[in-house]
Amino acid sequence: MATQEQFSAEINQGYTFQGASILIGGGMLDMKSVPNTAIKLPLKTLNRHGLIAGATGTGKTKTIQTLSEKLAENGVSVLMMDIKGDFSGVAEPGVSNQKIIDRTTAIGTMWNPKAFPVELMTISQQDGVRMRATVTEFGPVLMSKILDLNDTQQGVVAMVFKFCDDQQLGLVDLPDFKKVLQFLTNDGKEIFEKEYGAVSPATVGTILRKVVELEQQGADLFFGETSFDVNDLLRKDENGNGYINIVRLTDIQDKPKLFSTFMLSLLAEVYQKFPERGDMDQPELIIFLDEAHLIFDSATDALKDQLESIIKLIRSKGVGIFFCTQNPNDIPESILAQLGLKIQHALRAFTAKDRQAIKLVAQNYPETAYYKVEDLITQLGIGEAFVTALNEKGIPTPLVHTLMTPPQSRMDILNDSEMQTLIQKSALYRKYKETIDPESAYEILGAKIEQAQQQQAEQIAQELQEKEQAKLEKEQAKAEKTTKAGKSTLDKMLNNTVTRQLARTATREVTRGLLGVLKGMFK
Repeated sequence: MATQEQFSAEINQGYTFQGASILIGGGMLDMKSVPNTAIKLPLKTLNRHGLIAGATGTGKTKTIQTLSEKLAENGVSVLMMDIKGDFSGVAEPGVSNQKIIDRTTAIGTMWNPKAFPVELMTISQQDGVRMRATVTEFGPVLMSKILDLNDTQQGVVAMVFKFCDDQQLGLVDLPDFKKVLQFLTNDGKEIFEKEYGAVSPATVGTILRKVVELEQQGADLFFGETSFDVNDLLRKDENGNGYINIVRLTDIQDKPKLFSTFMLSLLAEVYQKFPERGDMDQPELIIFLDEAHLIFDSATDALKDQLESIIKLIRSKGVGIFFCTQNPNDIPESILAQLGLKIQHALRAFTAKDRQAIKLVAQNYPETAYYKVEDLITQLGIGEAFVTALNEKGIPTPLVHTLMTPPQSRMDILNDSEMQTLIQKSALYRKYKETIDPESAYEILGAKIEQAQQQQAEQIAQELQEKEQAKLEKEQAKAEKTTKAGKSTLDKMLNNTVTRQLARTATREVTRGLLGVLKGMFK
């Protein structure tokens, strides 16, 4: 059996680094703290991503909070996806109690209350620094993956973006995108087909339905101007501490597509805009994805592939991504294999299936002579975890049962008044507060459609007027013809010889008759 001295020597050797590091706890053996075994993480390899896993109530939230504090103290910016609303207390100093004293004493550290610079952000109805992106920034590839389109539909989306670029039509929000789709199958059909080819109305209809589905999840709040500049995530306070940027997401737990849309857009923009950093002494930005399973639950294979590609590449930009979830099996194996740091809190085994899953989880960690991982993983106390990281040479450190250090900030959330005070004093809040609706595809095409409809209406009115005029003229001509025909017949009758003779005969007979009557009267 390994002795405590052997354990201390191996752990201290495995967790001693030349460069900067952060202390996260002390080593434990046989369920007891071992003095002088400081468990540290080298800043140099934290851009190799990480996993923080464990059942509900085992201390994951406080571990994330502690890591965020340690990173901020070292000038590393943090972006935290706060699904449950647990992290806002990091903006206020904590309050000491006996549990904190006992824990820090066992680890061999001091504890001092401290507040950290915080920005509260939002992509939904909640108040905070508004994070938006334009449809143009999203691009045709990302938009197609989010909408889960097939190859034909992706081609149509690519043509839509090309058409808008050529016609200088800004795609700012989803109404812009929908307007262009409607335009190319109606008023602009001939124009579009002449340059880009025919598009099936059924294909456009399918894309429109998927855009509407995305809107129903609240994406209309995410797409728009002013577009968020990801470089604002790297701000430092006057003391050189990195900001802890907390994205408030408590109202989108039932909208996984919106969450996936936001995360994929954010990661893509970070990768595009951050310069290549190479081998750095410490990361520029660490992103914590709490309840990470929400990203993958409704994600398509194409979306997962895109995430995997970004995760592989983004570390060269000085960015590390930490997935936080209840069970490591929530993360696809292809992504799990990319994670250098693993912090595993306790798992619970209530069924045979749970026990089988725990055996698989235990196989994800380095072999150790000090612990039977698959048994101990169900017995870890609150605030205890198995830890393994990558050292400065990229080699996994020994697996160690760790008593995690407590946060220095408040281990509770801010109240509404404190939140409003923090938001209102934020310079970023004022920068992104106003929603700008520039003249974009919706307005430009709307004006063109309205103009075309007005011209069409005027043309129809003119045609109707011309028809009425022609009809009136026709009726007048007919009437004149009829009148002339009547006069002509009378003239012929009057000028005809037979007619004149008959008239004279009739006159003579009438005269004779009249004279005969008069003659009889005077007899």
